Amino acid sequence: MNHKEELEILCLNPSDQELLPEPLLNHIVHLHRSLEKDRQLLLKRRHHQQQKFDQGELPQYVQDHPAQLSKWQVAPIPHDLQERRVEITGPINSAKMVINMLNPSSAGFPADMAMLDFEDSMCPTWENVLSGVRNYIGVAHRDLTFQQGQKTYSLEKTNTAHPMVRVRGLHLDEAHVLVDGEAISAGLFDLVTTAYHTAKVFLADGVTPKYYVPKCEHFLEARWWNKLFRQTELLLGLEPGTLRVTFLIETLTAAYQMEEILYEIRERACGLNGGRWDKIFSDIKVLKNHGDRVLGDRATIDMKRTWMDNYAKRLIKICHRHGAFAMGGMSAFTPGKDEKTRNFQTEKVRADKAREAEIGHDGCWVSHPYFIPIARAEFTHKNQLHVQLPGFPYRPNLLPQPIGAKTIEGLRTNLRVGIAYMQGWNEGLGCIAFENLMEDLATLEISRAQTWQWLHHQVTLDGGTQVTPELIKRLLPEELQVILSRLQDEGVLSDELTQQYERAMQQVQELFLEKDLYDFFTLHPHAQTYAPQGGQYETQCKGTATSLDRRSTMEGNSTQL
Repeated sequence: MNHKEELEILCLNPSDQELLPEPLLNHIVHLHRSLEKDRQLLLKRRHHQQQKFDQGELPQYVQDHPAQLSKWQVAPIPHDLQERRVEITGPINSAKMVINMLNPSSAGFPADMAMLDFEDSMCPTWENVLSGVRNYIGVAHRDLTFQQGQKTYSLEKTNTAHPMVRVRGLHLDEAHVLVDGEAISAGLFDLVTTAYHTAKVFLADGVTPKYYVPKCEHFLEARWWNKLFRQTELLLGLEPGTLRVTFLIETLTAAYQMEEILYEIRERACGLNGGRWDKIFSDIKVLKNHGDRVLGDRATIDMKRTWMDNYAKRLIKICHRHGAFAMGGMSAFTPGKDEKTRNFQTEKVRADKAREAEIGHDGCWVSHPYFIPIARAEFTHKNQLHVQLPGFPYRPNLLPQPIGAKTIEGLRTNLRVGIAYMQGWNEGLGCIAFENLMEDLATLEISRAQTWQWLHHQVTLDGGTQVTPELIKRLLPEELQVILSRLQDEGVLSDELTQQYERAMQQVQELFLEKDLYDFFTLHPHAQTYAPQGGQYETQCKGTATSLDRRSTMEGNSTQL
């Protein structure tokens, strides 16, 4: 291979250069050269496995892994991770949202943890990524502020949530940082950059550096992530196991490998989380060609469905057997504007969290501070590590069942969410408040995949209407008009905004009617139409490219899986 043997950073503004000092760049080059070959092999493995699923194979439990053959426990849980009754999540690039997630809610209650997200709730433009790094440095030093008009937002001195960072998944590149002419892993960039600037600051304050890892699909991927964490610790002069991590179990294949994944990261694991929305997307995507696994409306797939209930209880059983926390899922409501709506939402959140606490979860997620006290009230214990679920099967049935209504309203919802989300994406947003819900990348993916699956299998909806491309093309303008009418009623609609939504609708039509289902929207060319100057997710290149030779200082070795 004709390597350029150098590191390039595209579009680095002078004001951002302090975020990427020379020692950090050296670490990035070293980690890329050490781990990139194996990352690409893992991504190829995903592709080959999906081909087998497309040909009729079903996910299976792993046989004869050391995780099943010996007694073991994860490393002792640090003091500041012992209580995680409520965690709040949101994009890391918005300083205002970061401050609001960490500070107490209007009811005076902070979350226990705030998961600051580089992934599903953030559109990964280069500007957003660097803003996220800058905000996290402000969190570590407790000096993050945001000015809006005459109002200044700042972090409370005490009584705030503990910060955590969700890095981007294994499949995503950071196209603005090239080593030897190759884009580096986006998750690698997020981890090493935030750890470089903040880990020792947190440790000096007695705070554990905490991370989340999303979209793992296999225990070999967990092994790769553990190597990345370990090598990052070595480069930063940290003791092994200093950086603690919670993995999201949000793919169908990972649901079958929870115990093996936890084993691979046991030296730094502090828990697993049931990411229910991406899990539903994965259920549809993995079995997309299986005509006997076509799911009903998104609204019918709740945690009471047998395969979702088994998935949640297995996560609790595996985690508690090995001393790790079992975190519940996200309540995605945003507070309605009227009392009736808020009362309805409150009861839905209360019931959802009560059930999660009852079956043994240690905590849960919410997407808005309004729901923190409601969720917290249902988790009355510091944690529930003692809950072992002895009567629950060790290997329950996790396969999705083709039950639930398939309705024209469900299809309309998928299309409407698609239009609204795409409009937000085109504005550089990774999550939007829409119809009293927080819609992020995961729910766009459910909408996209389910529409594709119903088209692919020529589903006839309840009521007798068959899902066809012609039906989608007829419904999309109607759902666009629903959105525009609301904006008109709110007095915010303009000709320019109408044109933007029409563009979003056209993008959704092209995306949802494609012959093949892309693995991830973030890898699709439509996701990159936001980059008019050619760089992946590039908003505006105000700076210049930086090219730095690292040949004399960097020598990496490929690790074996």
